[in-house]
Amino acid sequence: MADPAFPQKSADQPAPLHDVLIVGGGLVGASLAIALDRIGVDVGLVEAAAPGALPAVFDERNLSFAEATVNALTALGVMQKLRAPGGAIERIHVSRRGDFGRGLLRASGHGRAEFGRVVVARDFGEALEARLAELQRLTRYRPVRFLGLADADATDARSVRVADDAGEWVLRARLLVGADGTRSGVRESLGIGTDVHDYQQTLFVTRLRAERAPDGTAYERLGEHGPTALLPRGDRHYGLVHAVARADADAIAALDEAGFLQHAQDAFGWRVGRFLACGARSVYPAIRVLSRRTTAARAVLVGNAAQTIHPIGAQGFNLGLRDALTLAELVAETLDAKGGGDCGDAGLLERYLARRREDRERTLQFSDGLARLSANPAGLLRPLRSLGFFALDRLPSVQSALVGGALGYRGDVPALCRTPAAGAGTGA
Repeated sequence: MADPAFPQKSADQPAPLHDVLIVGGGLVGASLAIALDRIGVDVGLVEAAAPGALPAVFDERNLSFAEATVNALTALGVMQKLRAPGGAIERIHVSRRGDFGRGLLRASGHGRAEFGRVVVARDFGEALEARLAELQRLTRYRPVRFLGLADADATDARSVRVADDAGEWVLRARLLVGADGTRSGVRESLGIGTDVHDYQQTLFVTRLRAERAPDGTAYERLGEHGPTALLPRGDRHYGLVHAVARADADAIAALDEAGFLQHAQDAFGWRVGRFLACGARSVYPAIRVLSRRTTAARAVLVGNAAQTIHPIGAQGFNLGLRDALTLAELVAETLDAKGGGDCGDAGLLERYLARRREDRERTLQFSDGLARLSANPAGLLRPLRSLGFFALDRLPSVQSALVGGALGYRGDVPALCRTPAAGAGTGA
């Protein structure tokens, strides 16, 4: 639905009531809105960005979509909206500076043409916006700010306070979804605490051109200050993610293009030849923020509001999308079973927690464990890591254990993730 006039905000009229109210129109929130709309749910989407402007998260960073994510986004009609093709990930090459050996995963060795696709966040944001504009049931509130809960009583619905330039007003929903990122206002309003770990790393993200164009290989070069990753984009450039020690970040940010390229080259090596040029650099701290709970009465947290993890292994958005799709699947089952049932039913949220537990726990363990182990400079760990690279490269059983995660299949996988994609990312 194109932005309608907001429902009545006057104090003497009832607040609008939605089946589901999503706070946050970023990667996961917008995807959830599309998934819910296709099953006929009345959804409200609270977005901070104004019409015609993308949220800040849709920048030049490079998103690595696992096969399960490509499948789901194709089923939702989003991948087809990409104006530029994504870059196929056919191989994953992992090594560590100072250690012997390397690990190489080939999609062809596991019956796949590719592990997934690399998509620029800005391009993905535009594709999501094009798909959202086609929805007929969605009510978009933008630009609108979430202020907090309107009352503590969530027996029948959640009431939330929001504001636009005209003032403050109230929305109600059977189910409130916090998809508002790492600094989630919804999470804070629900009184849900977090566990925070600062990796003391700063990430530089940019587009990079090298002597050798991408050939479908995604590189993860580990080091004591974090990873330097090169992802094969679809435009003959690489997506670079370069981690540096937090204490060195300001000095590296001040480098000119040539100086920054040399610094990244020293960390990565010469597997794609000389680094020739890069685009504008974005900078982010590497901090893990885990919600101690992901549900409350008639409320649920998804995506980065539930867990913000280290980007090593490119697990974050893939995990968050599986949050959203599992929730949408359970809402559909509830409505079918009860013939217009309650989207915020306590039983639904209990089933959500049960279904997401294994995927969330295993992904968090993988991401955090790899980040800590790979950055540990202790000399005694070097032969163990080298042995691990040897096993990864030579033992099918070790490879198979990692391939499922690389493809996005951990735990109880949503049905849309298991549907093979056709024509994804072609711009058709």
